[in-house]
Amino acid sequence: MAALTRGRPRPPRAVPAAAARALAAASRALAAPLAAPLADLLDFLLPQRCPGCGAPADPALLLCAGCLARLPVLGTPLCARCLLEERPPEACGRHPGERVYAAWVYDERVARLVHALKFGARPGLAGPYARAIAAALPPAARRPGLVVSVPLHAARRRERGYDQAARLAAVVADELGAPFAPGLLRRVRDTPPQSGLGAAARRENVRGAFVLSRPAWVRGRRVLLVDDVLTTGATLAECLAVLRAAGARTRGAALAWSP
Repeated sequence: MAALTRGRPRPPRAVPAAAARALAAASRALAAPLAAPLADLLDFLLPQRCPGCGAPADPALLLCAGCLARLPVLGTPLCARCLLEERPPEACGRHPGERVYAAWVYDERVARLVHALKFGARPGLAGPYARAIAAALPPAARRPGLVVSVPLHAARRRERGYDQAARLAAVVADELGAPFAPGLLRRVRDTPPQSGLGAAARRENVRGAFVLSRPAWVRGRRVLLVDDVLTTGATLAECLAVLRAAGARTRGAALAWSP
């Protein structure tokens, strides 16, 4: 038998998991200095086309000027609690602490923008579009004492490499001249997606999922909570409730509302 197997190549040994992770990290570190020059070269060789209409577009904005001009502006505040409880969320005067301002109504163009920001490794889009969030705020909401963001769970943040809501909130805070407190609001439970759940199930899905690391920081302060998209209202309503329970006066802001 030894004679039969002599000279045959041996199968490769399995690489230990720790060694594999170290090799992957080293590869990313070596590739990182090349990423920006390669992106610049691709932009030069392959000018970006607007995903909304196919026209030439500034890579920093993703969408062309024509599509940007046609994004549907919301123009009215929403109530996260009424939205969660499946009542009309516009023009609610009963829950001022759950008032949310969004720049746009979600459509196909906004969907492409949000997808690129969240899943397309385009965190740089947060800069120009966070300014639209700040511009959507009325004068009374433009003087917060603190800006916080709806946080990703740590596992998702590691997968994505960044937290898109935190990127948006940092620019909004800068636009408003307010301090931004990253990590003050933490997600301690990785919640399943809210789509397909009824109102009660949505509330239960996010109940207890968020905590404040330093509750004293928000006591008695006007706090603006920033997220990317307002959909069912459950996540924003839960985060706002956590902030108010610590003594904050709250309002919310988002890039878009998906009715």
